Amino acid sequence: MIFKLKNLPKRSKKNRNVGLTMVMDKGLSFREAEDLMESSSDFIDIIKLGFGTAIISNKIKEKIQLYKKNNIKVHLGGTLFEAFIARNMFDEYIDFIKKINLDTIEISDGSIELRHEKKCDYISKLSKKFTVFSEVGYKKSNRILAPSKWIQLMKDELNAGSWKVIAEARESGTVGVFRKDGEIRSDLIEEILTKIPNDKILWEAPKKDQQVWFIKLMGANVNLGNIDPKSVIPLECLRLGLRGDTFHQFLK
Repeated sequence: MIFKLKNLPKRSKKNRNVGLTMVMDKGLSFREAEDLMESSSDFIDIIKLGFGTAIISNKIKEKIQLYKKNNIKVHLGGTLFEAFIARNMFDEYIDFIKKINLDTIEISDGSIELRHEKKCDYISKLSKKFTVFSEVGYKKSNRILAPSKWIQLMKDELNAGSWKVIAEARESGTVGVFRKDGEIRSDLIEEILTKIPNDKILWEAPKKDQQVWFIKLMGANVNLGNIDPKSVIPLECLRLGLRGDTFHQFLK
């Protein structure tokens, strides 16, 4: 920070367990990735190579190496995991993960039918060698989980070995913990928080108003994901009360 203001909220430092920012790379070029690291690496904890982009993008190994050099966890989108599982190619998926030198994995079932016992089995096996994120929630707005179901799934996956559970919202912010118009399902989120520790959940929140809501509810060190690369510094300003939306949140 170039100049320190009084009464800014205390932000956790990398490597951190809370206050995580997960950024969605949906096909950045290597040069764009370099620019992102120059401007924002201090504020990024995790980069998700969105959906299936990793198997069609150029210089994917080089990008992963660049991100890891900047102390950032990298994992593939859960949709790609599901694409391999749907084709009965679990072993090939693990081979691919190792080939591109990843040590973090996302396990999800938002697009396929996967028995939850089987999903937890994948989590348990993989958490012995990898950092595992597991995603809860569906990718279609017409598929709704009851709050009690969200809580039970999250509990089971954390017990199976997930480092964090991801609350589904997609990159559009219109499913899962949000309604199809982007409205926040506040009652659902608050009920989840009565049973699941906040630091164990990474909330997908791609839209600014969603990020503002989470920061006002849980503070500067809430875990937020699916952040656009261009929104990393604006989000950090929201966390610190350096934008109008959260300006009065942390003033004493």
